[in-house]
Amino acid sequence: MKILVYGINYAPEMTGIGKYTGEMAPFFAAAGHQVTVITAPPYYPNWKVAEAYRGKGWLTEELDGVTVHRVPLYLPTKLSGFTRILHEASFLLSSLRYWVPAYFRSYDAIVCVSPPFHLVFPALIHKWLRGTPIVNHIQDLQVDAARDMKIITNQPLLRFLEWLEKRLLLNVNKVSSISAGMIRKIQEKGVPAGNIIFFPNWVDSGIIFPRSRAESLRTEWGFTDADKVVLYSGNLGGKQGLGSIIEVAELLRERKEIYFVIVGEGEMKGKLVKAAAAAGLTNVQFKPLQPLHKLAACLAAADVHLVLQRKAAADLVMPSKLTNILAVDGHAIITAEPGTTLYEVVAENRLGTLVEPENPFALREGIKAIIEGTRKQDTAGASRFVQQHLMKNKILNTFLEELSRLG
Repeated sequence: MKILVYGINYAPEMTGIGKYTGEMAPFFAAAGHQVTVITAPPYYPNWKVAEAYRGKGWLTEELDGVTVHRVPLYLPTKLSGFTRILHEASFLLSSLRYWVPAYFRSYDAIVCVSPPFHLVFPALIHKWLRGTPIVNHIQDLQVDAARDMKIITNQPLLRFLEWLEKRLLLNVNKVSSISAGMIRKIQEKGVPAGNIIFFPNWVDSGIIFPRSRAESLRTEWGFTDADKVVLYSGNLGGKQGLGSIIEVAELLRERKEIYFVIVGEGEMKGKLVKAAAAAGLTNVQFKPLQPLHKLAACLAAADVHLVLQRKAAADLVMPSKLTNILAVDGHAIITAEPGTTLYEVVAENRLGTLVEPENPFALREGIKAIIEGTRKQDTAGASRFVQQHLMKNKILNTFLEELSRLG
């Protein structure tokens, strides 16, 4: 097959959507398919173009058997609803440099990765001109999140975005997404169940697998065996409610053996560093985002993993970091409310310890219980779940089969 992938994030980004799209396209190429990607230069989660790509403008490169077209875009210094709209619009307009010649070429399938949700526009032109089937793969329900998390508060604008999103969803051939809760919300937007594909995020067991404490980064980070490490590793964004880490670190500051380690980059990092310093916390440390080859060792350093979500983000995003934690046999404390997909999946499969979101006292008690060893059974089903539901080859081969049936 000839496959065109269109998304704003791609390899070598190490976290978030770019990580998964950056693994998907080379997998398709290795399976013998001709794969082209239209994307931006790597910039996430720092919101700065990676040094190797600065000043390059439009460029084409070959990465792992994939032809990758990169386009310049606007990157705001301060994130807001308005600057995000400008950022995403700049990518769409800039990418027309590669879309126009693509309209004279045939493809067997186009995969649009959302957010941004409006990236379907140029793909639909290809469909109207050449009948090319489109799959809109949704990693985050962007419009829902903008409304529920009050990123956008202008009601006429929100109604327009909701109307536009629905029109786009109903005009593609298939919509895929990563969780049952997100699929349920997509159906509520009017997409028939038969047009929806379950396409979850995965774990690469060749890279992410259990490591011993001796193989972890504990010694490199200066921790002893007696220390207890509570780790948050991943994007430091607004959807996670990361202020809870600082609050619970204050509540546990008298427990001298407990350290909070925050690994990653993102829009909230500066605020978290300032908050920890203002509170005089010596039990909070910040580490840079770890390269992929050190990720398993990073995760193995933890006694407790934090998987945090704000209440308003329930069922709008699925925390991909949980897959890696499960793959290394880590014990995660997960903030989720009953009735959400995340809560149901974790509870039914015994994947971790659940506590109420945005409640630092509940988080404190959960951390203490895990450290004291009284919640070990909470993770009894984790290894089985990884083998049954999160294996990279199985998930991507299943999606390839779906693409092959589109024609």
